[in-house]
Amino acid sequence: MSNTTFQGPVRSENGFQTVTKSATTGAITVTATFGAATSITDLTASGVVIFSDLPTSDPVVAGQLYVTAGALMVSAGA
Repeated sequence: MSNTTFQGPVRSENGFQTVTKSATTGAITVTATFGAATSITDLTASGVVIFSDLPTSDPVVAGQLYVTAGALMVSAGA
């Protein structure tokens, strides 16, 4: 598999990564990976954010969001 850097939108059937490039060193840093197991390092959102189909009881998975009695919660895990 090769790595290619783009400017602008990218479509992929096998996920993708967003990166930043240091203006000083040229070093590439992965800032987000989107695919079957998506993870985001930092997320900034403006406007409306909607989380649909969150569990309504503690999933017992550290860091997973859930809603109970109308309150957004973060699971502490087992």
